[in-house]
Parts: sequence; C-alpha cells; structure tokens
Amino acid sequence: MSLSGKTVFITGASRGIGLAIAKKCASDGANIVIAAKSAEPHPSLPGTIYTAADEVCAAGGKALPLVCDIRFEDQVEAAVTKAVNEFGGIDILVNNASAIFPRGVLDTPMKRFDLMHQVNTRGTYMVTQKCLPHLLKSANPHVLMLSPPLDMQEKWFAPHTAYTMAKFGMSLCVLGMAGEFRDQGVAFNALWPRTAVATAAIANILAGEEGMKMCRKPQILADAAYLVFNKTARDFSGNFLIDDALLYENGVRDFDAYRVDTTQPLLPDFFVPDEGYPAPPGVEVLDIALSQ
Repeated sequence: MSLSGKTVFITGASRGIGLAIAKKCASDGANIVIAAKSAEPHPSLPGTIYTAADEVCAAGGKALPLVCDIRFEDQVEAAVTKAVNEFGGIDILVNNASAIFPRGVLDTPMKRFDLMHQVNTRGTYMVTQKCLPHLLKSANPHVLMLSPPLDMQEKWFAPHTAYTMAKFGMSLCVLGMAGEFRDQGVAFNALWPRTAVATAAIANILAGEEGMKMCRKPQILADAAYLVFNKTARDFSGNFLIDDALLYENGVRDFDAYRVDTTQPLLPDFFVPDEGYPAPPGVEVLDIALSQ
C-alpha cells in the first residue's frame, strides 16, 4: 500500500512524536492535517503548527495547519470541517495529543487532573467521534492512539494515579471502539514506546538533558505507525502494540539507529507490561521504573 493522496489528521503534530509521524506519512505523499494549539513560538517548547507545516511540505506531503485545542468541541468540529473541505475526507486519525503530570495524589492539583482527562481521555474520544463519519467513508480507515497496553497493575497507578487513569482512558477508547466498529471496517489500535522518547515533554518534566541521551528518537514511533497504516484495516484492529516489537515482527533488525546516544543505556517508558511484549534480540533496557 501507499499513503499517497491519503489524508492523515494528527493531534499535537507541531512537534515530537506527532510531527515525526506527520513527516513519515508526508514522505509517502500524504495530506497532513496538523491540529495543535501552538500557533506562536513557546519559550521552552520547539515548533508551531506553521513550522511543522513547512517540514511536512519539505518531506513531500501537503499540509493544513490548524489551531485546535482538543478540549473544545467547537474547535474540533471546525478543524474536521476545514480538513474535509480542503482534502475531501479523512482516512487516518492519530490521537497523539496528550498532557502529562506524573505526580502522586497529594501533589496533583485538580487543575492538572482536569487537564489530563480533558486532553487525553475526553479529547481522544471527541476527536475520534467527530472524525468517524468521514473515516467510515474511507477505503482503509485507521485510528491510532499513542497510548499503552491495558496492564492493570498497581505499580503503574500508585506513583501517579491521575496520569495513569487519563492515559489508560485513551486505551479504553481503543478497546471499546475496535469492537464497536469492527464490522464497519474501521481499525482502532494503540501504539506505545518501550523506552523513553526524546521529546520536549520528557526533557522538561522527567529526564532532563542527561536523561535525553538514554532515549530513542521519535522516528521509531513514526516508522511503527506507518506500518500500522499500511495494514488492511478490517483485518488489523484492537491491537496494543509496542514500537520495537512491531518493527521486529516486520523485519527491522537495526534498533541502534533509533538511539539518541548508543553509548548510553536505554531508559524504560511507563506502562510496558512485564509479559507478552519481549524486547527484540539485542535490545536491553534499564531495569528501573521511569516514574521513580
């Protein structure tokens, strides 16, 4: 398959993982809808929807940058309408936008709790709902959540209950929607990184500059997402995927190319289950919890 001429609607695509997925799809000739809040440069976060659009066009695709805060229904509806008017439909939705604040109960202000649930769970649900009428008209419709497997262990919740609830909410959307729309041929899958990924959020909130050296580049998720989008939607839905495991199953053997610094050990991400998702041969991750 090819994504040439397909329209990909990506939330949070102004930087990081969302932008990497956008550029990967653009290299195939896809139309990219960049739906994000960042219209003006941020002092500590690189990129805007407009700089992202330039990178998408340079990669070989067409770009439609749209200011869209997925907490607000009118903004989501307007963005979807503009995307359909510009490109004629929507073939792929990537629910990438996410808010993170991994703290304990007493250290999580309700404003932060609300933000994570409004963006992660509610935002994912709402954007999907608004895109579905158009996805249902596509020949091979895919919805991808950047969210983890539903591994209901205390260790994932105890350090940051609010964040885990909000992030798992995205995965619950996959579980329910995959079943609801299976007979209509719309694929719903979740994709998650085995290791920490070098993004501004990781640098600012968790890992710092030294920690970034122990991360993989966003490109690993972009390559994995591209594989998902080229699957037959009707036959590939309801999966909770780990990036390097999916790539290994599809023939990738060189995982050092994705590392920020090959001399540094790899930092594990949150939420990767202990069983069922073995690392590819030669891939070793530190035996520590990122949340600690």
